Amino acid sequence: MHPVTDPRLTQTARALLSDLGETTLARNTIVCWNPRMRSAAGRAWLQHCRIDINPKLRTIAAEEIDRTLRHELAHLIAWQRTGNRRIQAHGEEWRQACRELDIPGEKATHQLPLPIRRQRKRYSYRCRGCQRVVRRVREIQRPTACGTCCRTRNNGRFNEAFILEKIGSANDTSHP
Repeated sequence: MHPVTDPRLTQTARALLSDLGETTLARNTIVCWNPRMRSAAGRAWLQHCRIDINPKLRTIAAEEIDRTLRHELAHLIAWQRTGNRRIQAHGEEWRQACRELDIPGEKATHQLPLPIRRQRKRYSYRCRGCQRVVRRVREIQRPTACGTCCRTRNNGRFNEAFILEKIGSANDTSHP
């Protein structure tokens, strides 16, 4: 089952983006119904300028479809405006875009009656700086630093002194 483009929602998204002066995004963005979605209401695919919406929202409420569309558009706008650099998914750039899309105070997660999917955090990492243990669902693929240490001790910038080092996984019997 592949995502199916929705021309009406795509047009709505493009109009919202155009109203905010985001012409490049408006030209390239598409909105799809993704039947593979289970617990998420929507997802923004930044590299592809695509938004996937959970078809189960059709049975919940039309206003939830619009809110989810705007929530995901805010991700695309925030990413575009920051020059495609890594930013916090629901950080200040995203919150600003939410305000501009008329959803001020938007939360990072929904409270919709969709199934909750809990994934076991199988990978453990320790910060070289503060020794804090961070657990992850997915294994880290590239050098990643402790966000707390980088924010509080290095003005929010990456610093190798705070690299997260793997200390165990679910397959290990020795992890904490």
